[in-house]
Amino acid sequence: MPPIDDTARQSGIRINPSILAADFVNMQAELARIATADFVHVDVMDNHFVPNLTFGPQMVERIQATSPVPLDVHLMISDPDRWAPGYAELGAASVTFHLEAATEPVALARRLRDIGARAGVAVKPATPVEGLCDLLDDFDQILVMTVEPGFGGQSFMPETMPKLRRLADEARRRGSSVWLQVDGGIGESTIAQAAEAGADTFVAGSAVFGASDPSNAIAGLRASAAEHHIH
Repeated sequence: MPPIDDTARQSGIRINPSILAADFVNMQAELARIATADFVHVDVMDNHFVPNLTFGPQMVERIQATSPVPLDVHLMISDPDRWAPGYAELGAASVTFHLEAATEPVALARRLRDIGARAGVAVKPATPVEGLCDLLDDFDQILVMTVEPGFGGQSFMPETMPKLRRLADEARRRGSSVWLQVDGGIGESTIAQAAEAGADTFVAGSAVFGASDPSNAIAGLRASAAEHHIH
C-alpha cells in the first residue's frame, strides 16, 4: 500500500480537500495551498452516472504530477470495472468507485490493490450498507456520501449518519482497519457529527479552498474531528 502521511498516522484523522472547490485556472497554485492536507480529493464525473462532467485521465495525470500530497480519486462514473484501473495506473494513491455502478466490486478492488492503489467503494445517500458489512476487508476505504453525488456546495445530510455508525460499529467488531470517509457539506459545523458517527477521513471543499488560510482551515477541521472521533 502507498505510504500514509505522518500527520494522519499520528491522529488517525485525514483531511482531503476537494479540488471541485479550487480555482481550476490556477490549479498548481491551489494544490500548493493544501500541502498540509493528507490527500487531495479528485472527483471524476462522466455526465452519465451523475449529471455533471469534470476531469478525465489526462487532467488527473497532470494533478498527480504537480500535487504535493497523494491523490484520493473518487470515480462518479459508469462502468468503473473498465475504467478504474487506469486511474490506479496513473499513480493515484487511492481510487474509489461507486457500488451502484460496479458489476464486480470485490474483483475490481483486488485489481486496484494489485496495481498499488488503495481500493475504495462509495455509496449514495439512499444506498444501504448492510451488504458491505461482510466485505470490509475487501476494501481499504468506504465512502458514505453525505450529499447526492454530482455537484459541489450541497448541504450535509445528517440522515446518512446511521449508515456510517453501522459501518463503524461493524468495523470495530471485526477489528477492521478500513477507513470510513464522508464527502459532502463537510465543514466546521458538520465535521463533528460525522466524526462522532465514526468517520475518520473527511472530504472538504469550500471549507478549505474558500478559507483565507487553507492550512489553518485544515488544522481546525482535523482538530475538531480528532476531538469528536469515536475509538
